[in-house]
Amino acid sequence: MNEIFTGRVAIIGLGYIGLPTAAALATRGIDVIGVDVNEATVAAVSQGRVPFVEPELSTAVSGAVAMGRLTATTETPDADAYIIAVPTPFADDHLADLHYVRAAVEQIAPRLHGGEVVILESTSPPGTTLGVSKWLAELRPDLVLPHSSEGVPDVYVAHCPERVLPGRIMVEMVTNDRVVGGITPRCAQRAAEIYRVFCQGEIVLSDAASAEMAKLVENAYRDVNIAFANELSLISETLELDVWEVIKLANHHPRVNVLTPGPGVGGHCIAVDPWFIVGAAPLQSPLIRAARDVNDARPHHVAEQVAKKCGRFRDPTVACLGLAYKANVDDLRESPAVDIVADIARALPGLDLRVSEPLVDHLPPELELLGNVRLQAASDAIADADIVVLLVDHDHFRSLSRSRLAGKVVYDTRGLWR
Repeated sequence: MNEIFTGRVAIIGLGYIGLPTAAALATRGIDVIGVDVNEATVAAVSQGRVPFVEPELSTAVSGAVAMGRLTATTETPDADAYIIAVPTPFADDHLADLHYVRAAVEQIAPRLHGGEVVILESTSPPGTTLGVSKWLAELRPDLVLPHSSEGVPDVYVAHCPERVLPGRIMVEMVTNDRVVGGITPRCAQRAAEIYRVFCQGEIVLSDAASAEMAKLVENAYRDVNIAFANELSLISETLELDVWEVIKLANHHPRVNVLTPGPGVGGHCIAVDPWFIVGAAPLQSPLIRAARDVNDARPHHVAEQVAKKCGRFRDPTVACLGLAYKANVDDLRESPAVDIVADIARALPGLDLRVSEPLVDHLPPELELLGNVRLQAASDAIADADIVVLLVDHDHFRSLSRSRLAGKVVYDTRGLWR
């Protein structure tokens, strides 16, 4: 019989995954305490506000807080289950930086009394969840952890990677299938009880390392396919072909579905996760590494093309539309658009460079410091520009009248205005 969790959950990290998970549990009757080191985030959530843009999340958070089911704090509390949803960036060598995960484990360890479930949601290289169990054992030698005993452990440890699309998180968190990998089968079963509270998709049980690898494979698969489209764009550019037309024609084949090219790959998943596979097996992953290299080089290529177009004018004004890593979100993490604007600004320090991003109200620090970049409404930026560069296919830009582009040099990296 599939049991459903009824205890109290503490979620460590109230970011793009932690806060939606907290809201999904709290709105279904679970008492949830969100923990974050950012006091501004804690203050916002405590007031029922969401510190970033995500459809339907604001309603869920405000409702959960009003019901008294969701609270937020900077201190890790006692709980029946802990979900770790902290960042896992990579270091300069593209190896995973797990210090946020380690810090979360150190916060949780003193609070354990026995019987708790500890779940790592953060996307991680294979073996990280086992590492969490070992860290807990080091910090709490008085407790039996699942990696060290075939019997019943004092604490259950599992991995459950998120697999949601920003802009649709609250929908997909409920409807998508979920993979739950435990250090032991019983760990997976105990963790699955928590996700049954809100998950309507199939919950698939596995081991922790396979669950970790499955998430990385999902994003590496997408990265390789995007790299193919971006490489086609470079080839078509060299051969003076319209890549959008070429792909459209190729996709008439019943078993071909080439993706569309873009200015690069961003976000904290596709731009990062494939490197975790490369780091785990560097000699066996040349294709995944090559795809990363293609996509990582794309922003610099776009910036070079814009710089060349500037050569047509004596004192050009350039409008770059979009800073987010994908359409209709305010997430600038690993955004190729930010890299492109920075590259252009550094290459042409005297350039009048306008940027429009309708979902943020200030430039990120790395652009603010350059001095020749300013944030402006799209209509104003386009009106003043000689060159218009579309970097993000926001609906806001899709709805702009094409007449605004008359007489401008247009570089559409998304194929939005073809």
